[in-house]
Amino acid sequence: MAEPLSNLPEYSVSEISQAIKRTMEDTFGQVRLRGEISGYRGPHASGHCYFALKDESAKIDAIVWRGNFGRVRQWMEEGMEVIATGKVTTYPARSGYQIVIDSLEPAGVGALLAQLEERRKKLAAEGLFDAERKRPLPYLPRVIGVVTSPTGAVIRDILHRMADRFPVRVLVWPARVQGDGAAEEVARGIAGLNALPETDASGARFRPDVLIVARGGGSLEDLWAFNEEIVVRAAAGSAIPLISAVGHETDTTLIDFASDRRAPTPTAAAEIALPVRAELVATVEELGARQRRSLLRLVEQYRAAVLSARRGLPRLEDLLAIPRQRLDTASLQIGASMRRLLRERAQRVAAARLSPYSVRNAVARGRDRLSSVEQRLLRIGAQDAERRRTRLDRASGLLRTLSHRATLERGFALVRDLSGELVRTSDAALGAKRVSVEFADGSITADVSAGSAPPPPPRPAPKKAGPKGGGQGSLFD
Repeated sequence: MAEPLSNLPEYSVSEISQAIKRTMEDTFGQVRLRGEISGYRGPHASGHCYFALKDESAKIDAIVWRGNFGRVRQWMEEGMEVIATGKVTTYPARSGYQIVIDSLEPAGVGALLAQLEERRKKLAAEGLFDAERKRPLPYLPRVIGVVTSPTGAVIRDILHRMADRFPVRVLVWPARVQGDGAAEEVARGIAGLNALPETDASGARFRPDVLIVARGGGSLEDLWAFNEEIVVRAAAGSAIPLISAVGHETDTTLIDFASDRRAPTPTAAAEIALPVRAELVATVEELGARQRRSLLRLVEQYRAAVLSARRGLPRLEDLLAIPRQRLDTASLQIGASMRRLLRERAQRVAAARLSPYSVRNAVARGRDRLSSVEQRLLRIGAQDAERRRTRLDRASGLLRTLSHRATLERGFALVRDLSGELVRTSDAALGAKRVSVEFADGSITADVSAGSAPPPPPRPAPKKAGPKGGGQGSLFD
């Protein structure tokens, strides 16, 4: 075996790779690395995320393991400048080095604002911020839904202000408002309150009439959950009017553009959602007082109009003066008129007195009229009696025609058994044994026995008339 030409130690590829790896990890350990995300395509099927961080002259591969991806994914966006905290290591299979990221944050407010502006333009282009989508808030909601943290001071401030202004039913949907998963919980809260039924089992209103999404103040990073697309789209798609109350008056998030109304603070959201009950009561009382005053003024106006019209009318004494004078005159003349009337009546009675001759003539005329009436009544009575007699004769003839006795008079007989039932057949007669036979002139009882009836006797031939009979002789004699 040939001797080595150098005194340098000999390493395998794996040995030198491991040595470099240990040197890199021991030298750098945990580092904070600033750079721009490049080549980001979302998480791998395994859940890990692979991309690169670069600046103007260099690039380093980066890895985010599946367990850390949920904490940093809100800052994972192509082209975004970030500060990554992690461990620098090597990948021997490719003879490369890389950083395994444990945490990620934006590299300053400028980067966040640039990302925020780009997202705002994108959502605005879709029409989610259009003024035509804004809906008016109900004047006096019966139920208010609030999406916020149930443990913070925000919900206490909102409930306290609502109780002061106008106590109503409040439904609180608990949600995290900062950190990992906050955006998803806020979006689920908006969708969940929209999905509630209109009424509960008792028939009371249950679905909110207005929604409030609230959070206290904080930095841009703290409020970032309300800039996420999932929250903005949930607010824009809400069927219930929504008030955004995120941060303080100077803080602005994308949900403010998608909501129907923006409140500068959570407390102001409660003031926007509800009127002041005391002010409403005072307003109603003032309107009632104004109505009463208006009615009184209207009554006074009508009273003044009636008084003015009355002054234009003549006095009652003037209207009755002439009729009263006519009445007085008539009352003075009534005595003389009565006496004159009595004299006229007496004269007419005297003139109407008749002589005995006139009385006899009047009695005779009356007797003649009475006789004429009597004759007329007798004539009418005779005519009516004649009509009734004619109708009675017709009915009697019809009765005789339809009666069975007419049939009996023509030589027929009516046969009954001893119980009075009609016997219509010979078999029935034999069964009865004794029958009653009714003829036209009476009835007999006969015993019935079987046998044939004797033939009828021959009719005698008509006698021929001779010449002496004075009749006409037969032509065949």
